[in-house]
Amino acid sequence: MNMAHVTESQNELGAFIYYIWSLFISLSWICVLLNPCQSQEEHDDKPNIVLMMVDDLGIGDLGCYGNDTMRTPNIDRLAREGVQLNHNIAAASMCTPSRAAFLTGRYPIRSGMVSSIVDRVIITLGAPAGLPRNETTFAALLKKQGYSTAIIGKWHEGLNCQSRHDQCHHPYHYGFDYFYGMPFTLIDPCWPDPSRDTELAIENKIWFCVQLVAIAALTLTLAKLSGLICLPWSLILSMILFIFLLGYFWFSSYTSPLYWDCLLMREHDITEQPMKAERAGSIMVKEAISFMERHREGPFLLVFSFLHVHVPLPTTTEFIGTSKYGLYGDNVQEMDSMVGKILGAIDDFGLRNHTLVYFTSDHGGHLEARVGHSQRGGWNGIYKGGKGMAGWEGGIRVPGLIRWPGRLPAGKMIEEPTSLMDVFPTLAAMSGGMVPQDRVIDGRNLMPLLQGEVQRSEHEFLFHYCGAFLHAVRWHPKDSETVWKVHYVTPVFQPPGAGACYETLYCRCSGNLVTYHDPPLLFDITRDPSESTPLTQDTEPLFDVVIQTVANAVKEHKKSILPVQQQLTELNYDNPWLKPCCGVFPFCLCDTERSTSAVEA
Repeated sequence: MNMAHVTESQNELGAFIYYIWSLFISLSWICVLLNPCQSQEEHDDKPNIVLMMVDDLGIGDLGCYGNDTMRTPNIDRLAREGVQLNHNIAAASMCTPSRAAFLTGRYPIRSGMVSSIVDRVIITLGAPAGLPRNETTFAALLKKQGYSTAIIGKWHEGLNCQSRHDQCHHPYHYGFDYFYGMPFTLIDPCWPDPSRDTELAIENKIWFCVQLVAIAALTLTLAKLSGLICLPWSLILSMILFIFLLGYFWFSSYTSPLYWDCLLMREHDITEQPMKAERAGSIMVKEAISFMERHREGPFLLVFSFLHVHVPLPTTTEFIGTSKYGLYGDNVQEMDSMVGKILGAIDDFGLRNHTLVYFTSDHGGHLEARVGHSQRGGWNGIYKGGKGMAGWEGGIRVPGLIRWPGRLPAGKMIEEPTSLMDVFPTLAAMSGGMVPQDRVIDGRNLMPLLQGEVQRSEHEFLFHYCGAFLHAVRWHPKDSETVWKVHYVTPVFQPPGAGACYETLYCRCSGNLVTYHDPPLLFDITRDPSESTPLTQDTEPLFDVVIQTVANAVKEHKKSILPVQQQLTELNYDNPWLKPCCGVFPFCLCDTERSTSAVEA
């Protein structure tokens, strides 16, 4: 065979292969240019998820739930574009246990995030209490399914256990890749905060002086031990004593929780101590938008946990005076604008049709939050009671809005009982994950109900705890539209005739400030959602049947409760050595956000 002919044939074959390869590459680039969202569409079966939880928001504060005087256009638009849950229930009427149930899909009594005493939330960053590490959150479940996960805003599920640096309850341990926000919760000392410029300047100079004295004391000690100088030990000891006294007096001068509980963190580092509360919300929105932009290829989970609308209601000057309801109304309207910015970013990134958005509150509005005659807490609409009241509807009935364009019908309203605990199994089903099989999951997958595949909620019974004490039970019979509510314990309102517990700030769960009912109180929530008229044997033919059926359900439910350590009873105490510090304790003042803002400016 002619070698020249073979070589020519090989060259032609190579040229043909090169032509085909070039054509393939060109077509691929054309597809990418014509379809820039290709990578996101590959994750259509795993949508991005944005969960927004407001703090202490009353269901009656929103236009979509009947308020015609408070302006919440962005939240109302979310309701029009998605599904509105009108019978959505929190698992607890206080922050820490409600959020624990939201994260895990389980009643807080199962994880030990309850209390048998007065305090029902983690009371300080110095407390070793926190969500047990053996609990599985929806973030951990989604992370295993390939999601990038973040929580921005309020945490309030614990921080440290044995030292101020161990961060044993940091969100990282519960499936979150990224955290920016407040590890604790807003409290009155957080705002209005004093000017910290002088304090920060003094702190830096004092710490510099301490370092100089410490170096001098160490140098003199070594010199004396080496025989290089001759001076009394009392001088060296006095220098060491001076350092300890200076640290002690500095620490003692900052006894306010403002310095130890009102702080912000980015991942593991403190960025502000104390925090500047009125600017925290806008920074958190920027962090949320930045996270979505970084992970726009998806899939991602973003939990945006508002500091709004919890007292002391830090509000920027842009919104002060814009509502008809004083500072609380201003704060609600500022929160709504933040919702609008997050929704706007989702649209700007082209993620609208690929993102499920869920909006809710952790429990009802705080009726007792007042300054003089000025109301600083939310309005719970027609529902009786509020925050801290585990049985009455006002404490546990919360907004529930879910939007997923193309997958969920717009403008649909659902009157069936649902729960914040349902988020866990719903996200598991959407992501292709499985809920843990080694424990009881109390939530139910909402997708069949949301998409209209079924018309009835899977919740036949919902149990309403006040701390570790069962106060009420809701029963939705499978063959009836009626929802019954049985109250075993109700709080005693103070002063007499009031509609809340104004003398104690929060209602109690047990003792002489509650009423034990035998027979229990019975309401038909369907006909009497305000729980204004209890039913009796004389007025309700099914009274005995309902009471006995619910009693049997309680017995079965209690069999499923395993004994665990009560975090909010046994570990909810203040240990100053667990309080986080951004510097060398006790010189803990810092503000990296101010320097960052100055650089950006």
